[in-house]
Amino acid sequence: MAVQVLAFATSPRRHGNSEDLLDFLLRGMEEEEEEEEEDEVVIEKYALDEIEIRPCRGCNACEKLNRCIIEDDDLHWILDKIIEADIVVMASPVYCMGLCAQAKALVDRMQVLRSRKYVLRLPVVPPERQGKRLGVFLATAGQDWDYVFDALIPSVKCFFHVMDIKNKDISYLMINNVDHKGELQAHPTAPKEAEELGRTLVREIQKRLAGEDAGDRT
Repeated sequence: MAVQVLAFATSPRRHGNSEDLLDFLLRGMEEEEEEEEEDEVVIEKYALDEIEIRPCRGCNACEKLNRCIIEDDDLHWILDKIIEADIVVMASPVYCMGLCAQAKALVDRMQVLRSRKYVLRLPVVPPERQGKRLGVFLATAGQDWDYVFDALIPSVKCFFHVMDIKNKDISYLMINNVDHKGELQAHPTAPKEAEELGRTLVREIQKRLAGEDAGDRT
């Protein structure tokens, strides 16, 4: 069974530290696939500066329509991919102690899933996929403060919760003290940590999907 991975590079600066961290993670996933001959890992990566995700209007129309009222940007097809994915990955730099604007716009537009789940009481994913999805958040920061990532976590948890990925199914890798472009690649531990996390996630989701298949056959 193919593993569907959806990855977002959210920084407006392409191929900077947060995207490098993401690429190391995806490399680990690809390497794990090469060792598992029967299981394909299909990775789709999108840079948010190359697609258009407009800010949420806060109109709450999705509470009645079960869709976002903004129809002329890319959220409609991105939302389908988010729901279909087995692993959803977001990578963001820290800007002013928070997510970058592009990442926050994507998080805010998940309001449509919040409305679907909590207001309309409709499923986001079918019952048989509950507990069989994983979320990953990657972040980099220039500052060396131990609290530099604290303000990001509530938004990240909201992003994953509304798509039915629970706390226990979210992994984090956050690297501080990498400010200038290219510093992540020279970091003594981050590339290896990211690659190993990618491999671990593929193994974990394969186990969960195999359990789903076994249940279908009994």
